[in-house]
Amino acid sequence: MIILLAVAIRKFYSDTTPSTGNNTFQTDIINSIDTDDSGNRIFKDNSGLSGIIDHNDRIIVAPEWHELKFTDSNLCIARLRIADRLMTGCIDYEGNITVPFIYNSIERYEYNGFEFYTAVAGDNSCVIYDSRFVPCFRRSWKSCSISDGVITLKTDNASYDYAVNKDGLRFKSAEVIGKTLDRSYVLSVQSRILLSKLNASMLEKMSVITGKYIEYAYTGNDNVLEDITNSSRSGFTQMFPEDHRVLSKKLLNISEIFIYSVRSDDDVPHYAISVTADTEIEYSDETSGKNTLRDEYTAVIEFSGYSENDLTAVSGKFTSDSPEYPQSEETESSSVNQEDTTL
Repeated sequence: MIILLAVAIRKFYSDTTPSTGNNTFQTDIINSIDTDDSGNRIFKDNSGLSGIIDHNDRIIVAPEWHELKFTDSNLCIARLRIADRLMTGCIDYEGNITVPFIYNSIERYEYNGFEFYTAVAGDNSCVIYDSRFVPCFRRSWKSCSISDGVITLKTDNASYDYAVNKDGLRFKSAEVIGKTLDRSYVLSVQSRILLSKLNASMLEKMSVITGKYIEYAYTGNDNVLEDITNSSRSGFTQMFPEDHRVLSKKLLNISEIFIYSVRSDDDVPHYAISVTADTEIEYSDETSGKNTLRDEYTAVIEFSGYSENDLTAVSGKFTSDSPEYPQSEETESSSVNQEDTTL
């Protein structure tokens, strides 16, 4: 009985097929498709599914994948049927999922000695991975395109260009679209020095805060300041706060907006955004009548911080204290008479 029991146990373990590991699978290997540098091979079984065998012909990844493709980082790009859809992700050589199966495709690119992958989902949103499948950015993008070694990444309100070189991705240019008081503006940045210090998230945050400040400066709505700063609000002033002749201010257009670095007394980087605003002013004259004038006024919003997490708006103000009012006829006549008397 002991001998019969030992034979039965041995037969049980011999017939049991493990899902992964170094044991031999009870499956038919129809053909090998590809081989990596270590001698591991992708194969298909008689059901048309793919797995991996090592150099000793031991199955290390079960044949349960619709498609497998070797990479240079001991990972495989894999396709798996999920709810009647073929989805793409990555697995390691033990069958563990390392990149989630949420993409329609994962494509390899190499420019100037730098290897990277684009993973595109069904809505065309994409994630950029390096050669080890570590995300190059802490975000996904609405779309991506590649041309002549330049990656263009877009969001709903911005477009960014990154040049590919041997060291990775270099921030090349940015265009961030903002909106305030129903007027749109485009913050464009091409400075290589600035872009070496800033990233896309910082630029987007600065653009939003700039729009909020312009809204506060024109409307005087204190609630908007809560979206600008959590600390002292003394550095943020309205447009012409001390000029009591101004009855109303209307933003017509933002004709110019740009960003630059500014010096500071601390060791934290400081930046400023300059906004030139085409504005219509309604004001009271000497006879308590109402008049309007149109002119351009410049506002400067200052920021400090190393990254998006510690980026802070420091101040915001218009450089002019009051509009340049047109001279009245009496004033002009008085000036002329004074000149005649002098002569």
